[in-house]
Amino acid sequence: MKERELKEIASQLSCPNGDSGLKMAERMNRTNLGMIINTINSLELKSNDHVLELGHGKANHLSEILRQVDNISYYGLEISESMKAESEKSNDSFIKKNQSKFELYDGSNIPFSDHSFDKIMTVNTIYFWDKPLTLLLEIYRVLKPKGQCLITFANKDFMQSLPFVDSRFELYDFDKIKGLGAKIPFSSIDGIYKNEEVESKTGDRVNREYTIIRFTK
Repeated sequence: MKERELKEIASQLSCPNGDSGLKMAERMNRTNLGMIINTINSLELKSNDHVLELGHGKANHLSEILRQVDNISYYGLEISESMKAESEKSNDSFIKKNQSKFELYDGSNIPFSDHSFDKIMTVNTIYFWDKPLTLLLEIYRVLKPKGQCLITFANKDFMQSLPFVDSRFELYDFDKIKGLGAKIPFSSIDGIYKNEEVESKTGDRVNREYTIIRFTK
């Protein structure tokens, strides 16, 4: 692919917008589905849990979250106006039933009060966090006691092999993220390691190694 096309992929991955953003969101939903489903299953949801997702994209997976157990309340935060609008369109029935709500945020400050959520999840967003320690502190603040946050990301060695990954991406491994978490009084931090073959954003088949990190308050 041409350099211009690779730069456009990187830009749309960080904040999908416009027609190109919608196309990229569809591709992300397809290529990230395995990571998303494994993250949802690892949440170990319980009835009446309040769930927050950061960077949900089109949120086509919301039905999978809500079907896990009864009386789940889901809240989604996005930096992309296009993704918020698309999520609201595709999940209108859940919104009308007061099962879900979508809002915009600035990527650093979570607009909810202390101890609001039982579970928090985010998949393939940490590369683009402007202030990772600030956002992790915010996650800790809005988690209920014993609440959990799952951060899922493709490992640094894999990401470095992708042609569209540029300086906009901050790459991580388990130790790097655990080091951030160690500055915050989480009671435990552990990792789940996964491997899958997927289609990359450029259309190639690749073997993706990724990690689900669980932060427990």
